[in-house]
Amino acid sequence: MHLDLQTTQLLAVTVIFGLFAVAELVMGTFFAPEASSEDNRLDVAVGVTFPVISGAVFAAAKWLSALAMPGMKDAWAAWPWWLMVLVLLLADDLTQYWWHRLSHTSVMWPLHRAHHSAAYMSVRVVYRNNAFYYALMPGLWLSGILLYLGFGWVFVGYSVVKLAVIIGAHSAVRWDRWLYRYRALRPLAWVLERTISTPATHFAHHALTQDDGIGHYMGNYGNMLFLWDVLFGTARITRQYPPAYGLNDDRRQGPERWYHQLLFPIFRSRRAETVLGREKHIPID
Repeated sequence: MHLDLQTTQLLAVTVIFGLFAVAELVMGTFFAPEASSEDNRLDVAVGVTFPVISGAVFAAAKWLSALAMPGMKDAWAAWPWWLMVLVLLLADDLTQYWWHRLSHTSVMWPLHRAHHSAAYMSVRVVYRNNAFYYALMPGLWLSGILLYLGFGWVFVGYSVVKLAVIIGAHSAVRWDRWLYRYRALRPLAWVLERTISTPATHFAHHALTQDDGIGHYMGNYGNMLFLWDVLFGTARITRQYPPAYGLNDDRRQGPERWYHQLLFPIFRSRRAETVLGREKHIPID
């Protein structure tokens, strides 16, 4: 049976996501007690819209590439795989680091707020962002161009590895704790936690506060490669997990409506203290 690029990628990612989800179900963490009805609606909505948005971006990027570079389709298909991976790391993962970092400024925060409003860590949070966060993401557009240029199966392999890291870094499974528990594995842990995102480093990014020496929501921005945080001075490594997640303004006033978070600025909140309305931006204290 011949499988095309998109089908292969979808099947691989679905299996990885499913394995982590089943593990969370067994652990009793998938249906987190901290999740509100708005969280549940938002998580489902994102699960439906993200594949549509990302697929549309890839299709649009390839269509525009064909218009702008009609003679370049598959022009780079003969490149060695390692060079393609290097280009993808720069065009996709590095740009996503900066896109993510920019999203923690007042201008971009409303498009990323949904990712941090969850008071729990789970595979459910992986794609949880405003729709425009993905529609405008430079890495998706550049990846679509590279697919047009012939990166094909190398992109599939790269994206599966990347999504495995990202899913694992959000999951309540906390797979990295086994590396910290055994002395013989600590050298491996030292290398991994400075190379890729792990639960401990990424959970810190989702912490409710960063005043306890563990939380670090103004850092640890890396998606697949945590190395970017190490290189650009935004890393915090403690090998500990924050005691609480989410946003203080939600705790004070209750959760935002799911469609405000998903579709701002089309829908704006009327809540007194918010970044999803006409009021001034507030910090995530």
